[in-house]
Amino acid sequence: MTQVSLYDGRVVWLVTGAAAARELLIDQRLSADQTNKWFPSPTPQFKKRVGSRRLSLLGVDDPEHSAQRRTVIPSFTVKRIAALRPSIQATVDRLIDGIIEQGPPAELVRGFALPVSSLTMCALLGVPYEDHELFEEQSRRLLAGPTPEDTAAAGMRLHTYVGELIERKRRQPGEGLLDDLIQRQLAEGAIAEDDLVHLASLLIVAGHETTTNMIALGAFTLIEHPARLAELRADPKLMSAAVEELLRFLSVAEGALRVATADIEIAGYTIRANDGVVFSNSVINRDTAVYSEPDELDWHRPVRHHFAFGFGIHQCLGANLARAEIEISLRTLFDRLPGLALAVPATEIPFKPGTTLQGLLELPVTW
Repeated sequence: MTQVSLYDGRVVWLVTGAAAARELLIDQRLSADQTNKWFPSPTPQFKKRVGSRRLSLLGVDDPEHSAQRRTVIPSFTVKRIAALRPSIQATVDRLIDGIIEQGPPAELVRGFALPVSSLTMCALLGVPYEDHELFEEQSRRLLAGPTPEDTAAAGMRLHTYVGELIERKRRQPGEGLLDDLIQRQLAEGAIAEDDLVHLASLLIVAGHETTTNMIALGAFTLIEHPARLAELRADPKLMSAAVEELLRFLSVAEGALRVATADIEIAGYTIRANDGVVFSNSVINRDTAVYSEPDELDWHRPVRHHFAFGFGIHQCLGANLARAEIEISLRTLFDRLPGLALAVPATEIPFKPGTTLQGLLELPVTW
């Protein structure tokens, strides 16, 4: 642990060790309530986006968090995700068919990784895929808008879209998670409509942005590590372990934020009430006390307890879905395009701007 300064000069605690992170992320004296005036803001855009309303799931504490999580967790069980695997595989195959038919070169972010995750999330939630350009663009602006005003406008546009979608689904119900929430939770008064709009918006954004980044960065990383890729091809049973190692190695979701509601003594330090706390997942996942040679890819290390999906009550409920999408996408991509290579030098690959999600803007490839 150490203290660092944010963009506005505020000093907060930065957690970089796995043991401290594991202890603190289950400590009820650390709050995720983003309306707390002492809650740390990593960027002006973040502060503008949060405003005065607590975010569903991510920005609430127990018991409210557990109540919200119970409304959606049945759609993310291992059994439900296993049932989705054939449709994910069909989507991946269809997209690769198109890539092969078009011929090299190809661009794998918008041409592959993004539609895999967007199509899957649309099917799960019951969101019309024909609207994907709208919510993909607003999600991008919401997470990495160049100005606070741009970020706020994107949030309002997404909120409006989801509200209109809920009204359409009231008249013409479908079979997705959003339909279930409308017909049961909303109709029975278990959830307010505004809360449902915010919850659905969060699921739309989180459901495709992080997985898109992992698929694209995973493909880039495997191309850049040919010896490890050859090992996977020689023993396909390693793919599940490889996905876990890639999740640890890449840690695309960065910087979980909390605020202390009381003094906390930990590892010889004192976190005071109202102190901000930031968790660096990428550094935590390379803690040498847990991982030997953490900067190396190693499919054989035990990594199931990495922090790529967070830890504690706010651990990502879509983790099993993300694992399935990443594993199917990468396995099929390299099986069907065995000569896959970068179409430009690695130094020319453009990365996404921003501080909370790491990803690629483009991934041009050939074969």
